[in-house]
Amino acid sequence: MARGQEGDGREGAPAARRTRPGAKFWRALRHNKKATAGALLLLFFVVLAVFPGQIAPYNPTAMSFQPGLGPSAAHWLGTTSQGQDVYSQLIWGARQSLIIAFAAGGLATFIAVIVGVSAAYLGGVGDGVLSLVTDVLLVIPLFPLIIVIAAYLKSAGLTDMIIVLGAVGWSYGARQLRAQVLSLRNREFLEAARVRGERALYVIMVEIMPTLTSLIVATFLGSAIYAVLAAAGLQFIGLGDPNALSWGTMLYWAQNDAALQTGQPLWAIMPGACVALLGAAFALLNYAFDEISNPALRPVRRLSRTRYVPAYSLDGKLLLPEEEQLGART
Repeated sequence: MARGQEGDGREGAPAARRTRPGAKFWRALRHNKKATAGALLLLFFVVLAVFPGQIAPYNPTAMSFQPGLGPSAAHWLGTTSQGQDVYSQLIWGARQSLIIAFAAGGLATFIAVIVGVSAAYLGGVGDGVLSLVTDVLLVIPLFPLIIVIAAYLKSAGLTDMIIVLGAVGWSYGARQLRAQVLSLRNREFLEAARVRGERALYVIMVEIMPTLTSLIVATFLGSAIYAVLAAAGLQFIGLGDPNALSWGTMLYWAQNDAALQTGQPLWAIMPGACVALLGAAFALLNYAFDEISNPALRPVRRLSRTRYVPAYSLDGKLLLPEEEQLGART
């Protein structure tokens, strides 16, 4: 019985050690100010996207109000030129923008992981072909390419927008993942897995992928930022569905109806501000993950200044200069 207990203790110790890095990571994430600010901003928009019917005071598509009203207690951001409540449209627009961010960012990250990891691990002709495709997408300006594709689709809907943004936004993440896997390919733990006769899929999924977690998260956050901004840009220039409820289409109709010239600035300013804040939320989380995973990027904390009391020898000579003595004391 004692041996069983000792065996359990020995078996439990490695598990505890394995969970410590994750616990330390999440503890560091909680204490990172950028991560906290980004998470709160993102949570705010997620609540808007999940419960728009409970938060928005009016039907966002109902043209039941006087057109062109200014901000008031009944309409916090005024009304559009068609008599729709701007505040209600702003709340409902968060849903499509977040769907595009998560879906297009997730699709781009999925493709980046497959291309980057496969190219680096397999090598040879496969690496050459995949790297060539990646380099071509890195050289071509992506936003003009997206404009051409969206113009060909003619008023791209939500699904089309997600596919287009995800299909062309993976190249930068794939290049980073490939470089990281190349640095790991000849490590001892991978050589040991090959000697054991493990298959390539097992080595990639079990041995390599856990070491890429922070980089994959950073790739997703970067892809989500690009998806939000690109989708808003496409919808603003009229290449999205003009009847969709999103911040980009709000900007499109505000520009079409000359909101800034007709005394309705909030109709144009608030959707743009929401796009910027959502992008800032993903950017802050991205910076936080970079700082946590890379100690060289962490900000240097200043030591609190303590009162310096000089030390003298028996004959009255100063033992050390002020800076050296303070350093020796710390």
